[in-house]
Amino acid sequence: EATSVENAIELRLAHPEAQIIAGGTDVLVQMREGKRAGKELISIQGLDEIRGICLDENEAIRIGSLMTFSHITRDPIIQKYINQIRNAGTIGGNTCNGVTSADSASTLHAWEAIIELTGKNGKRYLPIKDFYIKAGTVDINVADGEIQTAILIPKESYDRTAGFYIKYAMRNAMDIATTGCSVNCRLSDDKKTFERVRIAYGVAGPVPMRVPSAESFINGKDVTLESIETFSKTVLEDIHPRDSWRASKAFRQHIAVEMAKRCLIESVKRCGGDV
Repeated sequence: EATSVENAIELRLAHPEAQIIAGGTDVLVQMREGKRAGKELISIQGLDEIRGICLDENEAIRIGSLMTFSHITRDPIIQKYINQIRNAGTIGGNTCNGVTSADSASTLHAWEAIIELTGKNGKRYLPIKDFYIKAGTVDINVADGEIQTAILIPKESYDRTAGFYIKYAMRNAMDIATTGCSVNCRLSDDKKTFERVRIAYGVAGPVPMRVPSAESFINGKDVTLESIETFSKTVLEDIHPRDSWRASKAFRQHIAVEMAKRCLIESVKRCGGDV
């Protein structure tokens, strides 16, 4: 059990095969399935130094990696600026698990989050799009003893911006997203023009992903239902959902288009606009 971030790094270096555990919502399931047999665990649950939410010196929103989603959603900074994140467990565990279905992943991609990693050589910062390498794998340098210590959302990403997230899942089976879509937007002062739109998906490819074609199309366009509908269809140029036992590729494409439309309409409303 680590007693500080520095001690966690030391333990990580001494036990490079060990699994970091915080809330345990993913790790414990994996252990029950036998996937962690014989592995040591390094608990970081007691590290209050990587809890808490604040605005840093650049007015970026800093979310400690050990913050649980229940505490994140109740935090006044989150409620004021990015009241969009929903889940259980810790935000660090949710992102470090590396799966495309993680509920926070698409939202953090849309907010252009930055991942803070701390190791023996100090801190390293990665745009979240570079943090995800492939399905189930993220860029954490175990050889340097790195652990994720915070997630930052730059002021440029949240200033005058509102967003919405939709998750489609088979609730009677497992609460794992079949597809998740997150959109946020900033409107012009008169609320008539899309000044800045960001959209990201989970389970639309092997890792969470932004949708640059749709973003390029909508930015600068008038706030109309027609432009939103074209925007939602444009997402198909970039997403790459697959067939699985949860849903077919065709169904995922269908709901991806509808999600994009609904999320952007709701984001416009939250920005004070009208469609």
